[in-house]
Amino acid sequence: MKKIRLPASLTVRELADRLGVPGAQLITYLMQNGVMAALNQSVDFDTAALAADNFGFEAESEEALAKEAALPSAGSPLRPRHPLLDLSGEDPAKLVPRPPVVAVLGHVDHGKTSILDKIRTTSVAAGEAGGITQRIGAYQVERQGRLITFIDTPGHEAFSAMRARGADVTDIAILVVAADDGVMPQTEEAIHHIRSAGVPLVVALNKSDKDGANPDRVLQQLAEHEVLPESYGGDVPTVATSAVTGQGIEDLLDTILLVSDVVSPPRANPDRLAVGTVIDSELERGRGPVATVLVQNGTLRIGDNVVVGRVYGKIRALTDDAGRRVKEAGPSKPVLISGLTDVATAGDVLQVMETEKAARALAEQRTNEQRAKVAQPVRRITLSDFAAVQGETKTMTLVLKAEANGSLEALRSQITKLEDPNVAIKIVGEGVGAVGEADVNLAAVSQAIVIGFNVHPDDRAKAAAEELGVDVRFYDVVYQVTDDILKSIRGMYEPSFIEVYQGRAEVRKVFSVDGRPAIAGCQVVDGKITRAATCTVRRDGREVGRGKIDALKRFRDDVREVARGYECGISLDGFADFAEGDVLEAHVTEQQNI
Repeated sequence: MKKIRLPASLTVRELADRLGVPGAQLITYLMQNGVMAALNQSVDFDTAALAADNFGFEAESEEALAKEAALPSAGSPLRPRHPLLDLSGEDPAKLVPRPPVVAVLGHVDHGKTSILDKIRTTSVAAGEAGGITQRIGAYQVERQGRLITFIDTPGHEAFSAMRARGADVTDIAILVVAADDGVMPQTEEAIHHIRSAGVPLVVALNKSDKDGANPDRVLQQLAEHEVLPESYGGDVPTVATSAVTGQGIEDLLDTILLVSDVVSPPRANPDRLAVGTVIDSELERGRGPVATVLVQNGTLRIGDNVVVGRVYGKIRALTDDAGRRVKEAGPSKPVLISGLTDVATAGDVLQVMETEKAARALAEQRTNEQRAKVAQPVRRITLSDFAAVQGETKTMTLVLKAEANGSLEALRSQITKLEDPNVAIKIVGEGVGAVGEADVNLAAVSQAIVIGFNVHPDDRAKAAAEELGVDVRFYDVVYQVTDDILKSIRGMYEPSFIEVYQGRAEVRKVFSVDGRPAIAGCQVVDGKITRAATCTVRRDGREVGRGKIDALKRFRDDVREVARGYECGISLDGFADFAEGDVLEAHVTEQQNI
């Protein structure tokens, strides 16, 4: 029986086209089985699978295959692969070598951008006066008659953000470390992101020509972070470079080609409809929405009908990294495209469709699926997941953040001492400071839980955690972390409850009942106050009382919620000794399912 991949939902017409049967015949079958659907109406996967079976096909869920492709074996690096980018279904005879795609990461002051600029300028042909005329977020250079594609991203945050959306773009990662400075916090973060990606690594020891450069010390630091250079008996090539003089740049390019050939020569099929990934996008005056796209398989041509995430369009123009108009772009070729109906999102996958109608229909279907997804709770990886599974080996993956290096070392030390035959604990990221968006992205692609010790998330991290379904948990005592992990491993974990801040109100006037202060006339100055909240009363910064809200009024009306900027009356159960200037901090108790 032939296999066919089907999405979560599709129209009857689309299903008929995929099955190669007349629409009327398919409608008849559906009606006989109690499904009344016209050609332009949608059916779910289960219904489509039954119909496919009737017409001689075995249906496979694209959604399930995507999830399966995104899950690693225990203890292995996670490399999420969008099903459209998976080459396992390609005819091996049609796969040909393509240029390797390289991302450059490192600490902010170690010369990442300078190295990229030096590579770019030294690779410009002499006939191109003025060099590269247009920066499009990615570019190709030539070395020994072969091309190398560089992704010019802001750093490891963008690197991981694209992977969080299933865009596995990079073949090789270059870690830039300053020889006069050594391994810094962002260097450590970059190492975690590269290791999580599971891609080959090349170290560029930049600023090797400066006074005070100490490459041996840097190599020792890298070895301490489990990046073992070849000179130490490891498998990580290191190249001494100088972005100022150009020292080692050609050696770096040669090393990239060597690693590409030895580790995993990248291949693609240029003779098919193109598939690629959006590196960057913007709304450009006079041209409308444009996007930098890296073609990963097939060949993209002017006039192609494309769908990019939930956006569609027809390719009106292709511009390469030198600002030249081109008619087509093959595998590993970065191009700036125009003709989309809206601005795409970095990390979205571009797919060429046979017709504009098909592109529009798929974009609309994805939009509807996204709306339905937003309306549903996000599935998270939690500690209770490990408590529920006994008797099989699993890997608990963690990202650790703490307020200081000493706290981080203590937390890491205590966690790594925990042992269990059924659950291996793996720390894929750690750092000092507030939980940020980069930490959430790393956790998303690694199926990890973020543990914050005496720190809190910023607003962007909170939004990213909700969108990507990442659980972030906070502690202020080390043994509470280890206790929860041990209980989870042993199947004894019980979800805890935490207080979630809602808002703050200031007492402007106190109203008395029977001569005693009882009701606080307040103005909400931050967040909101809800009827279900408990309030902590602070006077001159000190807590003087607390109690559950007994009544919340706007004028004389009882209300359920008062937003920032509005006035209200509040009475508390168990506290009535209000004074003007008091601050009421409202919070609610929520179960934390980690």
